[in-house]
Amino acid sequence: MFMSCILNIETSTDVCSVAISQDGAAIFTKEELKGMSQTVSLGGFVDEALSFIDSRGIPLDAVAVSCGPGSYTGLRIGVSMAKGVCYGRGVPLIGIPTPEVLCVPILLHHELPDDALLCPMIDARRMEVYSAIYDRSLKIVRKISADVIDENSYTDYLNEHPVFFFGNGTDKCKSKITHSNAHFIDGIITLASNMFPLAEKANISKDFKDVAYFEPFYLKEFIATKSRKLL
Repeated sequence: MFMSCILNIETSTDVCSVAISQDGAAIFTKEELKGMSQTVSLGGFVDEALSFIDSRGIPLDAVAVSCGPGSYTGLRIGVSMAKGVCYGRGVPLIGIPTPEVLCVPILLHHELPDDALLCPMIDARRMEVYSAIYDRSLKIVRKISADVIDENSYTDYLNEHPVFFFGNGTDKCKSKITHSNAHFIDGIITLASNMFPLAEKANISKDFKDVAYFEPFYLKEFIATKSRKLL
């Protein structure tokens, strides 16, 4: 039987959380939900997590980090910490897109129609959100992009499917997206404990990142770089 112990780090928004899973179940969690600086919280959380498994003789198998898009500072701090632990412990790195992390509690705890689409939204300031669209199997229907929200956003999908919107970018969208197929689920935040099934899947399939060269998915920076190359 495959056994694993994974350190999960989530700092893509103003929430800072660290969790350790063993065989997919939580054995340690630490969360700061009040928007304090990840610089203040993260190092202490990771030290506590590693001390927890070390004191119990549990070997660490991998580190998983939520890799964006999201807060530039939060992503940079989280990925840097994850890479540091990987180097120090000699374990592989797993990178999980933040929108997929947001989908996990929806898929686990909410009843959805068979043809439902999921649209996690991460606040990108003003009327912009980072979003992607997935089906119930977490298959990508539309890749991650930065969207400026107006009354016509996502209508191609809403005309054909019930679409469930969630994440910290949804509040400002409710007055704009009023289609009868639009459904908003409140209270869904980015948490390290929601990374467990995705991290376990990546660990089993050995879907690891190159620790030396891995960087967060800074979506706006990526778009700007791509635009410059097209000029």
